Amino acid sequence: MAASAAKAGAAGLRRAASAICLGARRPPCRELSAPARLYHKKVVDHYENPRNVGSLDKTSKNVGTGLVGAPACGDVMKLQIQVDEKGKIVDARFKTFGCGSAIASSSLATEWVKGKTVEEALTIKNTDIAKELCLPPVKLHCSTPPTLNTCLSDE
Repeated sequence: MAASAAKAGAAGLRRAASAICLGARRPPCRELSAPARLYHKKVVDHYENPRNVGSLDKTSKNVGTGLVGAPACGDVMKLQIQVDEKGKIVDARFKTFGCGSAIASSSLATEWVKGKTVEEALTIKNTDIAKELCLPPVKLHCSTPPTLNTCLSDE
């Protein structure tokens, strides 16, 4: 009889301990992370509302395509332009796999090249895009002019 009372007592203690543990409030977890880097509002705007996403008909004679990867971080950017018979860029599209800075840079580049001639578009530098988006120097490689130059030379 003492053995069965001990078993019942042990089972009761387990149930009580479980109830206490399950009902107890847990302290919030403390995450270990690096300090947050905040993107400038222009980057966030172009990232959340990218302009000119998509593709143009790459078989068209007046469409140039540039595809560039950034080995530093794994970004891949495809930029396409459509040029009219006078050499003016009438449309631009992009697809980018990468960070917010790369997506924002591609979006901005498509806005900037529309309406320009190919020669004018070739003057756009990655530092111009980085400055407009307020990118830190560590994100300079994310801006799009290498893709833009490849795209314009394909035209």
